[in-house]
Amino acid sequence: MKTTVFKPDFNRRSVVAAAFALPLVALSGRAAQAAKMTQNAVAYQPTPKDGKKCSDCTLFVAPKACKSVDGDISPDGWCKIWVKKPS
Repeated sequence: MKTTVFKPDFNRRSVVAAAFALPLVALSGRAAQAAKMTQNAVAYQPTPKDGKKCSDCTLFVAPKACKSVDGDISPDGWCKIWVKKPS
């Protein structure tokens, strides 16, 4: 009778890569929050500028937040990192 040896479908390199990647994935949400800029740093103002307002920006998160700027953000506000939402 012949004995079959189980050989897993991974190697040492993939195990090491996974060991480093898992903590990064777990921390990515917290790191993104920690990386937010202050309102002063982006010259945030609670009113529109030249017809541009936060609610038309790709970074705006309704009802009053931003992916890149910390604190409460008015939908009618504006800052210097404003990026128009695609049509």
